[in-house]
Amino acid sequence: VQLQASGGGLVQAGGSLRLSCAASGSIFGINDMAWYRQGPAKQRELVASITFAGISTYADSVKDRFTISRDNAGPTVDLQMNSLKPEDTGVYYCHADWLGDDFWGQGTQVTVSS
Repeated sequence: VQLQASGGGLVQAGGSLRLSCAASGSIFGINDMAWYRQGPAKQRELVASITFAGISTYADSVKDRFTISRDNAGPTVDLQMNSLKPEDTGVYYCHADWLGDDFWGQGTQVTVSS
């Protein structure tokens, strides 16, 4: 499974960005998909996840601001980020659970200026 992420960039606080991640390769067997992030001098943390059936969960810090969605035809997983804050700055990684194994995208930088 290969994951290709895109959509990061620089935005002012209060702005929006949309991240996209496309899976390729052995896509049959992909279950949950998710976005993680790693801020400066921080550990990687789960931002949002979504099951094959479309059930989503969010970190408390992004609830009501971020929306995760997926298209199982791709499959692709997107993250719509609104009302961005400087503390949202970091490298965002796409993740896929393939039959219990973890696969990661290359990461895309999100920088929110105050």
